[in-house]
Amino acid sequence: MLPGESACLSVYFTSARGTAGRLHSQTAAPGSWGWLAGHGLGPGGKCLLGSRVLLAGASSWPLGPGSSQWRKQMDCEIQTRMETTFGPAFSAVTTITKADGTSTYKQHRRTPSSSSTLAYSPRDEEDSMPPISTPLRSDSAISVRSLHSESSMSLRSTFSLPEEEEEPEPLVFAEQPSVKLCCQLCCSVFKDPVITTCGHTFCRRCALKSEKCPVDNAKLTVVVNNIAVAEQIGELFIHCRHGCRVAGGGKPTVFEVDPRGCPFTIKLSARKEHEGSCDYRPVRCPNNPSCPPLLKMNLEAHLKECEHIKCPHSKYGCTFIGNQDTYETHLETCRFEGLKEFLQQTDDRFHEMHVALAQKDQEIAFLRSMLGKLSEKIDQLEKSLELKFDVLDENQSKLSEDLMEFRRDASMLNDELSHINARLNTGILGSYDPQQIFKCKGTFVGHQGPVWCLCVYSMGDLLFSGSSDKTIKVWDTCTTYKCQKTLEGHDGIVLALCIQGCKLYSGSADCTIIVWDIQNLQKVNTIRAHDNPVCTLVSSHNMLFSGSLKAIKVWDIVGTELKLKKELTGLNHWVRALVAAQSYLYSGSYQTIKIWDIRTLDCIHVLQTSGGSVYSIAVTNHHIVCGTYENLIHVWDIESKEQVRTLTGHVGTVYALAVISTPDQTKVFSASYDRSLRVWSMDNMICTQTLLRHQGSVTALAVSRGRLFSGAVDSTVKVWTC
Repeated sequence: MLPGESACLSVYFTSARGTAGRLHSQTAAPGSWGWLAGHGLGPGGKCLLGSRVLLAGASSWPLGPGSSQWRKQMDCEIQTRMETTFGPAFSAVTTITKADGTSTYKQHRRTPSSSSTLAYSPRDEEDSMPPISTPLRSDSAISVRSLHSESSMSLRSTFSLPEEEEEPEPLVFAEQPSVKLCCQLCCSVFKDPVITTCGHTFCRRCALKSEKCPVDNAKLTVVVNNIAVAEQIGELFIHCRHGCRVAGGGKPTVFEVDPRGCPFTIKLSARKEHEGSCDYRPVRCPNNPSCPPLLKMNLEAHLKECEHIKCPHSKYGCTFIGNQDTYETHLETCRFEGLKEFLQQTDDRFHEMHVALAQKDQEIAFLRSMLGKLSEKIDQLEKSLELKFDVLDENQSKLSEDLMEFRRDASMLNDELSHINARLNTGILGSYDPQQIFKCKGTFVGHQGPVWCLCVYSMGDLLFSGSSDKTIKVWDTCTTYKCQKTLEGHDGIVLALCIQGCKLYSGSADCTIIVWDIQNLQKVNTIRAHDNPVCTLVSSHNMLFSGSLKAIKVWDIVGTELKLKKELTGLNHWVRALVAAQSYLYSGSYQTIKIWDIRTLDCIHVLQTSGGSVYSIAVTNHHIVCGTYENLIHVWDIESKEQVRTLTGHVGTVYALAVISTPDQTKVFSASYDRSLRVWSMDNMICTQTLLRHQGSVTALAVSRGRLFSGAVDSTVKVWTC
């Protein structure tokens, strides 16, 4: 710009509502500041924003006017600055036009700040859109960047887009496109425009790569293609790609009009159709790839002069290469020319064979696919048959089990009938007392595993049950008949329960004994008792006895502590049953019951049994009773220690025994693997009742105030009364 010359600055912008406008300044002298006047913004041409332009005067350059160095220095040091006070609702495009006719376009990006500044200085020319000089042709063009080009803005957005390396597509518009057709993320004309959940339109790739909308900061999710915008963009006129070249700056993403290229301007939507048949499209010589590159319009002339024309029979072995004149002469003497018809027929046959071969390949592929489908169907049928066989096997096994249970129940009923007939024949049945018939009055449900032990606290009408689910449940047996609390603390199956005073002791498969305070139902102590599971517990004379593998430990009860007093040895197997009565301790192991003096802790008597390990013991005023692994119940006289009877009837291990004594009679209850409970009269040693209500083996018994409680593998506890 020469001293005394003026410059004109124009600003194009788009508001958030989509309205467009243009601001331009009055012609200003160098070194002066000027406010921009507005057009199309409001009544009277009043501007909705203010802009000031500073043009450096001639005094900025020390060289004389008119010299080339002076002009070069002028081009490098001309400074134009625009400060805009509008916020994120506007996106402005700045056009800087010099007196020599060159123009430079600058565009704002939307930012979330309340104001934005666009600065143009020589040091950011390398990052900016190059100025568009007056073109050689009359149809001037606007140069824009491709979709993935780097930003040309000095004003940077608060977000960035990941860029991928790909060959840019030349895109030079015949006229400056409206900023309404530009993506607010990449600042380029929309490419594959989509509408997002926030309601704005972006390029598909920009929307997929950006997390939030730059306008309202909403999360970007593609909803639908913006067909209307895509059609508008398709109506824009652009220069044929064969009429464009990389701009003078050398950047591969910026293009300009090539005056030597295709002169046509076409609609963007029709570019492929035109460029596919464009006369300026680069092509290769079909005769030889070593020929120089050609334009399509020059191909016909080149073929007339090409020196690399091959004989049409070269595929059969003719080695001729020459120009058009020698080509015609060669055809007259080519030995393959006389065989042309034969060669053509041979080619036709080869072609037919290839077609037939392709058809056969298709048929083979079809047959293979059918074979695959048939194989899949056969596999499905095989799996279906296997599944049906498995179901049949399962049903057969279940039927076999049910049949065995029915046979066992029938055997029990036959035995019961035999005993009744025998007693009727011998006259020892006694009188029938309907008041002594036990009935199931209720069921406690809540455990998630088999119930293995029961214990009653008579002072508070509480029932404690231990289970495989590693918990102890506390049941109210007087008022609510509900679970009051679940005690947790063991890491294994709870196998034994015992009460001494206001303390509950529990033994478990985790080899520990836990002490619980019954008043507040809280754990107060844990003792590592044995090296093996604690199978049984009993208390007497302020001592606690625990049974395990070949050992009985005696503990002194001192408050909440257990102090080991002595370990009783000489046992041959698991001690699964302990009973304390009067001053004696009774322990059961394999085919043996040992009687210990509680005061001296010495073994004073040994009872030999049969039927395998002793699983349960009960002591009445007159008898010692034990249940064994092999379904038997042995009875000894408590005074003479002589065996007086063996009770039969169960068809499974007798897991538990309990006693209810009245002044008139004594009854012993037995629980068995066969899912039944039996009631035995100790007066005449007969079974007076069989109780069948559990769905699994009955494993534990407890009595309190004339009531009987039974726990079973079916995870329930049942209550029986007369």
